Amino acid sequence: MCLVAIAWKTHPRWRLVLAGNRDEFHERPTAALSHWPPPHAGVMAGRDLRSGGSWVGLGPGGRAAVVTNVRDPMATTSGPSRGHLIANYLAGAQDATAFALDLAASAADYPPFNLLLADGQACRYLGNHPAGARGLEPGVHGMSNGALDAPWPKTRRLTAVLGEWIGGVEESLDPLWAALSDERTAPDDALPDTGVGLELERRLSAAFIRGRDYGTRASTILMVDHDGGGWIHERRFGPDGLFLGQTRLDL
Repeated sequence: MCLVAIAWKTHPRWRLVLAGNRDEFHERPTAALSHWPPPHAGVMAGRDLRSGGSWVGLGPGGRAAVVTNVRDPMATTSGPSRGHLIANYLAGAQDATAFALDLAASAADYPPFNLLLADGQACRYLGNHPAGARGLEPGVHGMSNGALDAPWPKTRRLTAVLGEWIGGVEESLDPLWAALSDERTAPDDALPDTGVGLELERRLSAAFIRGRDYGTRASTILMVDHDGGGWIHERRFGPDGLFLGQTRLDL
C-alpha cells in the first residue's frame, strides 16, 4: 500500500477499520482480491503475480495485515519480497506480537517497509527504515511511504475522514470511498521531501493518483468486528484511473 488509515479499537462495532490505496505501475501483473489456496488457506487478499506477495489482507479470526514501502531513492530494493510478510502472517499460527518480534531480527534484510499486524488482542507496527517497533494504542493512525503517523497531507486528510466516520452515527462507506478517490494535490510548502524531486512529490501527494503508466491500482476497505468477523472490499483501477471492477469477501 502507499496510503493507509486505520482505526484500532475505537468503534463500538468494529475493533479494526482500515482504508487504503495501493499505487503501482500498471504493467505489474496483479490478481484481484480472492481466497488463496494452500499453503495460504484462509488468506483473503489481492496478489502481486511478480513476487507472489500482497499489500493488504484478511485472515482467519479477523487477523489483518498491511505493508507500505518507504520512499527513499537511495535505499536498496534488493532482498526478500515485503509482500510475503502479509501472507506468511495471515496464514501462520503466530499472533501479531510474536510475529513482529521474530521478524525484527531479520527486518533489515528486506527493502524498506512499514508493516502493521492486527489480531484480536493487539495491533503491532514494525518498520525497518528506520528501524522501529511498537504496539498501537486505541485510536486513529495513518501511514504512507514514510514513518507511522508522519503528518503527510494525504495521510492527514484520510485519517481526518476516518475519525469523523468513527464518530458519526451513519455507517455508509461513501465518505471513506470518497476520501480514497481524492485527487487533490498538496501545496508545495506542505510536501514531504523524500528525495524524488518537487514535481513527483506533488503528483504523489494525492490520495488517488491517476496516470497512464503509474497510479492507484486498488482501493481497499477492511473491517473486523469485536468477535473476529468481518470483510474486505477491493475496488480496482487501470491506466488513467479506469474503473475495472470490485470484489468483496466476508469472513
